[in-house]
Amino acid sequence: MFDSLLIANRGEIACRIIRTAHRMGLRTVAVFSDADADAPHVQMADRAVHIGSPPAADSYLCADRILDAARKTGAQTIHPGYGFLSEQPEPVRRCAELGLTWVGPHLKAITAMGDKIAAKRIAETAGVPCIPGYSGDDQSDATLIAAARGIGLPVMIKASAGGGGKGMRAVQDAADLPAAIATARAEAERAFGDGRLLVEKLVQNPRHVEVQILGDKHGTLLHLFERDCSVQRNHQKLLEEAPAPNLRDDTRAALHDAALRLGRQIGYDSAGTVEFIMDAETEAFHFLEMNTRLQVEHTVTEEITGLDLVALQLRAAAGERLPLAQSDIACTGHAIEARLTAEDASDGFRPRTGTLLHWAPPPGLRTDAGVQAGSVIGSHYDSMIAKLIARGPNREAARRALMAGLGRLGIAGITTNRLFLRDALLAEIFAQGRATTDFVAREWPEGWAPPTRASLALAALARHTRPRDAATPWQTLGGLRLLQAAGHPARTAYLDARQPETRVTLATTPQGIAVTDDAGTWTAEARWTGPASVTVTRDGVAETFGAAIEDGIVHVWGEDFDAAHEIVALGDFDAARSSEDVAAPDRITAPMPGLIVDLPARPGDAVDAGDTLVVMESMKLLMELKAAAPGTVAGVAGAVGETVEAGTLLVQLDLAQERD
Repeated sequence: MFDSLLIANRGEIACRIIRTAHRMGLRTVAVFSDADADAPHVQMADRAVHIGSPPAADSYLCADRILDAARKTGAQTIHPGYGFLSEQPEPVRRCAELGLTWVGPHLKAITAMGDKIAAKRIAETAGVPCIPGYSGDDQSDATLIAAARGIGLPVMIKASAGGGGKGMRAVQDAADLPAAIATARAEAERAFGDGRLLVEKLVQNPRHVEVQILGDKHGTLLHLFERDCSVQRNHQKLLEEAPAPNLRDDTRAALHDAALRLGRQIGYDSAGTVEFIMDAETEAFHFLEMNTRLQVEHTVTEEITGLDLVALQLRAAAGERLPLAQSDIACTGHAIEARLTAEDASDGFRPRTGTLLHWAPPPGLRTDAGVQAGSVIGSHYDSMIAKLIARGPNREAARRALMAGLGRLGIAGITTNRLFLRDALLAEIFAQGRATTDFVAREWPEGWAPPTRASLALAALARHTRPRDAATPWQTLGGLRLLQAAGHPARTAYLDARQPETRVTLATTPQGIAVTDDAGTWTAEARWTGPASVTVTRDGVAETFGAAIEDGIVHVWGEDFDAAHEIVALGDFDAARSSEDVAAPDRITAPMPGLIVDLPARPGDAVDAGDTLVVMESMKLLMELKAAAPGTVAGVAGAVGETVEAGTLLVQLDLAQERD
């Protein structure tokens, strides 16, 4: 066994690998970009090496800098985690030349499975069911369009060289094929440096089911049961569970057998996952792809088997025999994982950036995270913040535990999908274990909206009762106080400067604080009971909710609500309002920090509502910014290749006059 390990990754997976490595007595080396200088994985490792600026291409995707970090620190082994370099053959080849150990399968397996076209051919040779489609060498648009028509729509256009939802487009109408091919090819080239595509029949009403396999260099190959990862958005997973619910025993056995046949076909010798698309009604399944690395969702497999997959990966990489046989591996209980991401589920799951003001993982769950209070969630990397995993004796127990844990999670400072995840777990179709990959669209056809709760009063109470020694200058600003005759209480009127039509009045009385809001007048007692918690007692019932105050924003959260209010006393409202930036249809601005990758808009162009004016890339996703109304392009402020901040003006329109 080697004695030192460099982790060529960041975030939660780097922290997770470091924990296991330390338990095994290994010395660990972290790498970090400028953006991650103070990140938890850097603090956890025994040593850390700076490898470049925030863009992944200049740091975590730069194999030369990773290998140089290993040379500087004497690290004998490199674990790539997932993403970044984990499925690229070149770093594996370079490691072999330098006498370093790469934690993963052998080079031929990575090369074969990293190309979806080659992988599909190998799967067919191994007798694994495959989806009908085109995977030929002729990659012209005309050939791909003809193949799609021949297969019969709907079809899925997919990048040959990658996964994670990038370079994938479902096409229902033949007229949309040229645009879908162009977008998928561009996304694939940007993400993987390879624009080759394949076309497959789109399986309707599918489930996404995958099998975890594990091998060593002595010919052992095992399966660790299956996972269901059907709850997705933008072709990326949100909820994963093991084992897969509602499958016949013969289907499970066939899935395991197919995965092992493919693994044996390529002499697989590490941890890997074989993914399948399955008809939800018939349980007929087809090969989707193989990931030659550790998966994000490996945690649920660990929870039902009691195995540490990272430890087994490391032992296999060291040339050791796996210390178990298939008969030693049992599936016990059920586990469900939720991916907590920095994105707004009510805005099409668009990524969000910001700083975590408060971070408190819930008790009772396994939380794999790479953040802490003060962590900055930027636009250079994936939007995932943490993974929350619940295990129970059965699926329902695990589901309820995860819902409860999400309700108790303490997080503030950035928009997340926490409440969406809770609603997804509550949905009847998920509770029944019958979700398919179109679950989100079916459950919320008009888009998801967060639960409504009158949180302004809670935010006002949090500000009003903040201890004086914790006050910041903005909190002590004088507001409009309505002073009455002696013997009557002073009242303070508060509002949210971003929603000034609603206001709350608080008055101190002998009985407590009289609160007047849209619901009427009610009396409560309120006090801070922790550095980030306020307890409000009303009618003898106490409720504790989370609260954090920063730069004039009061963040409040609870089991079923998240809110941030720019609380100002009524007298300060005019000043707050003057700084408010109100969006207008004649201004196309960057919705979040990112890179401009295309600017179809040109000064003088006539545009219609829905026309794409700017294409941006942020958090590895492409976003098309469209005209909200017809008009003429008056000016273009941005440039292709420019990195811009949220709110930056990119295109100015002269709106067309309404026609008679």
